[in-house]
Amino acid sequence: MPFYLRWGLRIAQRRSGTELLPAQLLAWYPRAAVGSAVLESLIAHDDGRFTERTLKLVRMAVSFAVSCPFCVGMNSEGWEKLMSDDERIAIQGLAPLDGFEPLERLAIEFARRASETPLAFTPEFGAELTATFSERELVVLATTAAQVNYWARVIQSLGCPPE
Repeated sequence: MPFYLRWGLRIAQRRSGTELLPAQLLAWYPRAAVGSAVLESLIAHDDGRFTERTLKLVRMAVSFAVSCPFCVGMNSEGWEKLMSDDERIAIQGLAPLDGFEPLERLAIEFARRASETPLAFTPEFGAELTATFSERELVVLATTAAQVNYWARVIQSLGCPPE
């Protein structure tokens, strides 16, 4: 493993408190490791109307939608500080999203639809999105959902077990 990846991996593992098997595996192809590290370093945090809670809801919704146990574990960490048990059950798709604010419900629905193949964005849903979110907010929402989808596909294709 190149020295710069060893250094970066140590930092990432210290911050996450886990061994990060996906990062270790990506080190076999340094370009993929560096690109993935850049993607991960640029994640959205508390961004305008997208609070830490809203972004966690989006990440968790994608993780459950794509059935990625590793992603569920990573993206659900600390959920109990940001939501109730009933909300956690709803985010898994096991109950209606009634307990969420309208903006959160729409963000969760977007995350789920962005995780389907093929994408299920109807004109009506697009109109609801553009009526609710600014262009910038749509980009934050789309890239947050896409990032978790990226990691889910990489992690699942490499056969990484849940943390």
